[in-house]
Formats: sequence, structure tokens, C-alpha cells
Amino acid sequence: MVECINSGTFVKNGREILADAPASKEVAAKNTMAYNIMAAHNTADGELWQLKFDALASHDITYVGVIQTVRAAAPGFEKFPVPYVLTNCHNSLCAVGGTTNSDDHAFGLSAAKKYGGIFVPPHIAVIHQYVREEIAQGGTMVLGSDSHTRYGALGCMGIGEGGGELVKQLLGRTYAISRPEVVGVYLSGEPRPGVGPQDVALALIGAVFADGFVKNKVLEFFGPGVSGLSMDFRMGVDVMTTETTCLSSIWETDEKTESFYKLHGRADGFKQISPAEIAYYDGLIKINLSEIVPMIAMPFHPSNVYKIEDVQKNAGDILRQVEKFAETDGTPPLDFSRLLDGKNMRIDQGIIAGCAGGLYESICDAAKILEGQGTAIPLSVYPASQPMYVALAENGVVPALMREGAILKTAFCGPCFGAGDVPQNNSFSMRHVTRNFPNREGAKPAMGQSAAVALADALSIAATAANGGILTPATDFAERIAQPPTYFFDGTVYKNQIYNGVGNPQKNAELVYGPGIRDWPQFKPLGENMLLHIASFIEDPVTTTDELIPSGETSTFRSNPYALAEHTLSRKDPDYVSRAKKSQTWADMQGTGKLAGELQTVFSALTNAGHTIPANVAIGSAVYAIKPGDGSAREQAASCQRVLGGLANIAREYATKRYRSNLVNWGLLPFILPENPPFKCEDFIYIPEIRAAIKNRAEKIPAFVVDKNGTITPFSLEISLSEAESQSLLAGCLINLYSKQN
Repeated sequence: MVECINSGTFVKNGREILADAPASKEVAAKNTMAYNIMAAHNTADGELWQLKFDALASHDITYVGVIQTVRAAAPGFEKFPVPYVLTNCHNSLCAVGGTTNSDDHAFGLSAAKKYGGIFVPPHIAVIHQYVREEIAQGGTMVLGSDSHTRYGALGCMGIGEGGGELVKQLLGRTYAISRPEVVGVYLSGEPRPGVGPQDVALALIGAVFADGFVKNKVLEFFGPGVSGLSMDFRMGVDVMTTETTCLSSIWETDEKTESFYKLHGRADGFKQISPAEIAYYDGLIKINLSEIVPMIAMPFHPSNVYKIEDVQKNAGDILRQVEKFAETDGTPPLDFSRLLDGKNMRIDQGIIAGCAGGLYESICDAAKILEGQGTAIPLSVYPASQPMYVALAENGVVPALMREGAILKTAFCGPCFGAGDVPQNNSFSMRHVTRNFPNREGAKPAMGQSAAVALADALSIAATAANGGILTPATDFAERIAQPPTYFFDGTVYKNQIYNGVGNPQKNAELVYGPGIRDWPQFKPLGENMLLHIASFIEDPVTTTDELIPSGETSTFRSNPYALAEHTLSRKDPDYVSRAKKSQTWADMQGTGKLAGELQTVFSALTNAGHTIPANVAIGSAVYAIKPGDGSAREQAASCQRVLGGLANIAREYATKRYRSNLVNWGLLPFILPENPPFKCEDFIYIPEIRAAIKNRAEKIPAFVVDKNGTITPFSLEISLSEAESQSLLAGCLINLYSKQN
């Protein structure tokens, strides 16, 4: 199905893979679609590119923090320099009480008015569908504060980053990145009936995630198989490329792409894009669409991929693996023996939603599969935008689904991050959404709750629901799938509901603050010397941002840095916050002439070993994890640590560029430690002359572990920084750096 070629490859006209090198690699590498779009947005010379984007996008978990950061860094800020979309699709239905959601939305609307932005009210569209329909254009670039910012199927490169990177764009700065490698994705064949976009996406993720084949690279889709795919199919695959850990994606465009733009009243947004005659790729992925079969990503990661037919044959063994992972991960025990009915595996719940699953064709096909069958399991369907909902209603799809027992809901991202359709304890949910990380479905392990989510295509979810809740590939219902009713886009909903103030900032408008919106605390510049207290020590192979700062109901506190920080690592290491606060207390005691007992032991041991301990030692906490930062772009994964007095992360590697960028933007040192650490939780690490080392951009940092007995172990940490990153860390965070410059 999927073949990965881990070597440089030349491709002719996006169709012929060449065995020999017909041109210079350096020249042909500039003939990719990705290179040409990024080069057109580069404002600097040299290998470190400085990109400026054409548009920005945020949802309501992140936009308050972005705007608050801008205001703190540049109090005189007057207007958004490019279109900035503020959507409200991530917490609009949280039933947690209080006025927080509406207060944040009022703030967002007031910001759109004051600074000239676009405000999309709750229930109207999920962030990425709105950008697809109204913002993306061929040859442009969009930066979003959501990790699934992907519009490559429309010829537009989307990159998902933490809010700090959007702040840079809003303040006229740039996005710094070394020229990324480009991996070609050569599509051939045609999907068989019953195979949907999620099946192709999961096959791709399963093939490349584990070995980091495309980490921080750009995926470029081309080949004879592209033309046979509808735009919904392409977008459904494209949005899931985030789960490969790639940086961005881009697809060749054609008459179907052009039709999409015309349908949405934006014919001028289309641009013909394809690789040049001879293009060089740093790697190649070949996908024969004809060989793809219905797939399922079993809990607890999108890369835990199986063919559905293989799960049918080995359900017992595979479910026991899921239970074992939950046990080792610290999740409350799962017992899925009840799901087994002979050789059959039963599912408890089905969800079709969001930017990946809630697309028109997927919902139409699901309705056809369910027709006359009914749904044997609770099944919720969330169309990705209100115009799409209108079309589904007018074409009879909505009443058809309702008659079969499905529940139709409005545009909302909640089922993807634990704020909607939370399953019951010890249950198994099958979802066409983007992620299935542990506890992301909304369960609370600290309260003894656990559940599991598997990812699958909407078609196979419908087939499962139609077949008594027994796991079933949609190919078993292939004869039911027909050409969906023609889609007619009606933008009236948008015209009547959305505020568009682009180019028209109302300078005298006042921002509307609710009681849950707090300013960022003040952060100190990097100290001359540093003492780190290891407040969390995580040995999992990968640590997700959902584990660093849980999503779901905790996002109620998204606009209050202090309240949100109380939930840091709450589902992975519940004692982290108390340990970090202990470090904060020690730091607050600096300069008072008092020294906590634990620190007396540390400093006495260092002094006895011949170290001269200066008075100016910055004290703070640190998190150790093998590979942190997989998943969401939410900067809170870093900022919450900083609010609690965090000064550093130590990792074998960082799962994504965006998490490392979040660390730097919030003043947390992103140390690398390739070997097994010589310390454990609650040990101390003393790093003398750290400020000088960061200023000089030293790559090896001498450090000393001091345990609770006063035993000292010398070792070294690694760090690699650009000049701009060094300046941000020296200042203490991005806010400090820019406030001095403005």
C-alpha cells in the first residue's frame, strides 16, 4: 500500500520517477511546489529562511492568549497586518458552568473590531473548514495556532504553530526556519468503493510516524492518482498529515481545485500548481490508492494502525495490547473482554466530526450506508460548517441520517479533544476525527475514569453502526455507496453571522474583558547561573501536549494563565504542580537572606566540592521527557510550565518543531540529553554561567546533578540556538524581548 524510499529521488513532470539523475540536485530541489511557495514568502538571504504569511487563524482556546501577548509586548499595537480569523469552534459547547466561553467570545469579537479581524461565532464553522471555504488561496501561506492548519489540497501551504509565532507575524516579525526537506508523495491508482480519505491518511501515518521519516519536512502530493480524488477526499487526507509530524503539505492543483474555488465564489483564489519538469525530493512515499483497504488506528495514537480485516481476525490479542498499554501508561485499568462476541468485536460509540470527518461527501456516504439499517450504537455527526449543514439538509441527507438514529450537531471540534460526546468509563469509541491520544476523549484518570478511542473513516463507522455495532469495513457495504448529491455552497450564513473587519480597524473600540481573562505574569530575564529542580520525570517514549496540558474541560481556564497552570501534567503526573510550586517558593526566597533546607544541602554540597556559589542563582523547575511535544500546537503546554516557575525542558529529542518553538518563546531552555539521564525526579541540576553560555550560543553546557544526599555528578547538556532564539531566552520570553524593542 505504502512504500517509503529514504533517498533522494528525481521526478519528471510529477509523473515519472527517474532512476538516474538528469539534473543537479541543488537546482532540481528548487523545482518543487513547496520550495517555490516558501521562497516567495522568504524575506531573507541564507539558509535560515524568514517567512511572512498571507493570513493567520486561531480558535477560542488560543486567540485570547495571542492577543494578550501582543498587547503585553507592544502596548501601542493598532491593527492586524494581515487577515486574522478568530473562530469559536473549540469550546463553544463545554457544559462546565460559568460565563467563560461567552466572555472569551465577546473578547474575540471586540478584538476583531478594534484591530480589523474576522470573527466566526460559535457553531458556524470549525476553524479549518472556514479557512478552506473563505481564506485559503493557491500559492499563499497561512499560519495557524492549531496543529492541523493544513490547506495543501487547495494549493495553499498551512503551518500550525504555537501562539508566539502568530505574535511575531502580528508585530511584523518573521517565522524563522532552516530550509526544510521536501518529501514527495506519489499517488497512483484509485480508491476502491468503501475506502475513504481517513483510510489513506492512516495508512500513511502508520508507515512514517515511528521512524520520523517526514518529521519537520514538507509533504508534496502529486502523481496520476490525484486527479481521481475529489476535493473532499484530498482535504480529508491532507488535514491528517499533521499526525505524521511533517511541517506542512502541498498538492498539485487541477480543474477540480479550480471548481472548488468557483463553487465558493472565489475563482480568483485558484492557481495552477505542479512540480517543474525535473524536481528533486529528499525522500519519496509511493501510495497505490487501489491497494488501500479500510484502516483503523487503535488506541492510543493515530500511528497505531491496523487493517480492519486484521483486527477482525485478531481482536482479542489486539485489545489486550490496548489494555496493557493503558496499564503501563498509568491510565486506570481497561477491560474490553465484553467487546468480544466470538470472533466479532463490538463498538460502543461512533463519531463523525470536525475538519477531518465532518466533510460533505463523508457524511453523504455514511447516510447511504445507514439507509434502512438504523444505527445500533450512539452515532453523532457534526458537519464542519453551517453552509455544509444547509446543503445536507436541502439534499435530504440530514433527515435521512436522523431517521436511522444518528444525532446531527453543529460545527464543533469538541469530540476531537474531549469536550463533546465523552464516552462512558471503560468504553470503546470509533471516531473520524484527528487524534486518539490517551484521555483526550475526556475521561479523567485521577477520578478513576478511562476510555479508548480508535480512529477510522466515516464510511467504516457507518458500516459498523449499520451492522449491529460489530466492527465492519465499509467495503462490505460498497454497493450502497453512490455519487453524493451535488453540493451547492450558500454563503448567506456567513454574511449574516460573521464579522469581517479586515482593513477596517476601529481604533477607539474597547476590548471586552470577562472576569476569567487575566494578563500574563511578568517573567524575569535569564539568570547568570541556574539551579533546576526536576519537577517531573517522564519515561514514556512520547509525551503528547495533551499530557503536558490536558484539553477538554481544563480549557475553560484558557484565558487565565494562573488557573490553567494548575492543570499542568494533571493526567500524567498529578504531583508536578506541587513540586513546581515548591521550586517557585524557593525562588521567591532568593534575596530574603533565607534558604530552604533542601537548598542548603545542595549549595553546601557544591561548595564542599569546590564550586563558588554566587548570590545570583536563578531557581526554577524543569521537566524531563524522552520525546515531548507530539500533537497540539497549544502554547499552553509550555506557558503553563513558565507560569509555575519553569526554566527548562530536558529531552532526548523534541517531537515537533512547534513544541520546541513554544519553549523558546516562553523562555524555557530546550536542552537535549542524548543519553540516559544521571538524575531522577526531585534531583537538582546546577548550571553555572548559563547566561554567558546562551549569549555565546554554546552547544555544550557543563552541568552538575546534586541528589538529596548531596552527591554530585558532573555531566553536560546540549542546546542549539539561532541568534534570535538566544535573544528571546536571554530576555526571559518573547514578551520581554519585544517590549524592549517597541
